[in-house]
Amino acid sequence: MDSFRRQASKLRDQVAKQQQAVIKHISGSGYESSDVMVIDEVELQRHTQLDKLYKSTRSGRDFQKEVVKAAEIFTTLGYRKIEAGTKLAEECCKYGAENTEDKILAKATSIYGDARKHVEKEQEDLNRLLLSQVLDPLRQISTGTPLEDARHLAQRYSRMRQEAEAQAAEVNRRRARVREAATHENTTKLQASEARMQEMKANMAVLGKEAAAALSAVDSQQQRLTFQRLVALLVSEKQQKEATPPILSMENNSEKKMYYLAEAVHAFRAESEKELSLEVGDYVVVRKASPSGWCEGECKGKAGWFPSGYVEKRQRIPARNMAAEAY
Repeated sequence: MDSFRRQASKLRDQVAKQQQAVIKHISGSGYESSDVMVIDEVELQRHTQLDKLYKSTRSGRDFQKEVVKAAEIFTTLGYRKIEAGTKLAEECCKYGAENTEDKILAKATSIYGDARKHVEKEQEDLNRLLLSQVLDPLRQISTGTPLEDARHLAQRYSRMRQEAEAQAAEVNRRRARVREAATHENTTKLQASEARMQEMKANMAVLGKEAAAALSAVDSQQQRLTFQRLVALLVSEKQQKEATPPILSMENNSEKKMYYLAEAVHAFRAESEKELSLEVGDYVVVRKASPSGWCEGECKGKAGWFPSGYVEKRQRIPARNMAAEAY
């Protein structure tokens, strides 16, 4: 009978070891989720925390890769557009220079060519922003050492937890044998199993704390950097659209004049002779408003184009500014 029990016990041990080997093989590249309390409630809470952080950093990394993929497509299309737009601008300027006798069309093509060059320059600046402010930082963090190191710590903790679960089962089996037969051999093996369990518990506490701190730092950095890069992407696109000057109409006589007074609420720096620099608080006489988001007006004896979003309409100039303003 005792021989039969020993054989059955050995068979159970072999099956348990094979099960643990299968679990390790399946979950060796990730973090094994489990609701089983291996040691105590504190350890279970740590395990739950690591499980959530591991999944969060994984989804954050995957999202960053999607943003990088989209930005790469934007830049590729942007460079193709720049190439085509630059060629068109050169052809327009060439036609305007070579056909001066055709005053209306030559002037219009020259103006369009200059505006097209401005557009393509802004597009090139946007592409550079995508590379330096979006693509490179996200690539670095999504494949960087801190993320991989933190996830490796969590994976080590997951494997150690599986070993502890198997060790806890071993301790229970040893205790059952001692209750059946309290021999010196069984008692010694039980004490060795319990000592091993205590050692694993201490190691898990240290490793779990280290893994949680590393994953929390990476998770926070992922969310903060991804948010900042998305904002940078939106801002750069908005600036690129606002910086595009309008194309002047050839039918100037039929264009309606809409004169009104406006105050600059944002500073604007002209980048060409067609644009008008503004300081906060300047008053401008707006003479034209384009659907593209640009206005033409006069301020302090100078005239030019500026973004309509940089000014706000006013009914009159405050008395304290009357002496200082010149149109």
